[in-house]
Amino acid sequence: MKVIIHGGFFSESSQSHETKVAKQQALLRIARASHDYLKTHSAVETVVYAVSLLEDDELFNAGIGSQIQSDGKIRMSASLMDGETQKFSGVINIEDVKNPIQVAQKLMPFDDRVLGGEGATNFARQHGFEVFSTEIPQRRAEYEAKLKSNGSGTVGCVAIDKNGKLAAATSTGGKGFEIPGRISDSATVAGNYANALCAVSLTGVGEDIVSNATAAKIVTRVTDGFPLQDAFAKTFDELKPYDGFAGAIAIDSRGNMCHQDSHPKMVFASFDGEKEEVFQ
Repeated sequence: MKVIIHGGFFSESSQSHETKVAKQQALLRIARASHDYLKTHSAVETVVYAVSLLEDDELFNAGIGSQIQSDGKIRMSASLMDGETQKFSGVINIEDVKNPIQVAQKLMPFDDRVLGGEGATNFARQHGFEVFSTEIPQRRAEYEAKLKSNGSGTVGCVAIDKNGKLAAATSTGGKGFEIPGRISDSATVAGNYANALCAVSLTGVGEDIVSNATAAKIVTRVTDGFPLQDAFAKTFDELKPYDGFAGAIAIDSRGNMCHQDSHPKMVFASFDGEKEEVFQ
């Protein structure tokens, strides 16, 4: 049983040492809690649990820490993929929901499993998700000053459970100041993908990640026989021609974990019950 999570990128130039330490502590706490949860739950349930905890922490750009778009509104996206069933579900540009990843989970049994905008928000209301304002004063101040957020990026989790089942979940509050209606990679197979052999979650610039089909490529290459590290190396090489900005976390069916970024520093933490790792 293993868990690896990410929380976007950290900028040495714009973020303080205190913020770095706070993110390290938060990521380790969530990784440990998620691994403990994994002991009695499936990989799918665990990645939703972990991403929900990340959405609940305003240090990260998802859920209550989400960015504000150019029209002053917050719209979030999230997705979930079950490696065993190959089912993918997600919400795009959902509003006023604390945990978009839980709405994505609720969609999993439906035929229509990816909803956007008003349809996603209405589905959430119809299934018991109350109106929840995700705006915090810090984000409003950043928006009004037209500054980039200290929580830039995306959050995600990949897990393998005691039965060897894999799952991936990803959630984002957007890049900030984007054109309303912009779609990130987080609720696409470029940013979140899993099958029985590998599961991957991405963070970074959504347009770059979609152009490279990063998560789907890594999983496909592992399925075709590439070792996980080699699948990462080849896929990240393909970002170089356009200086693609991405970070990824993954676990394969043998329990190998991998993380890589094209521009430092992606913030991440992993835990396997004995050994833990966090970005430095």
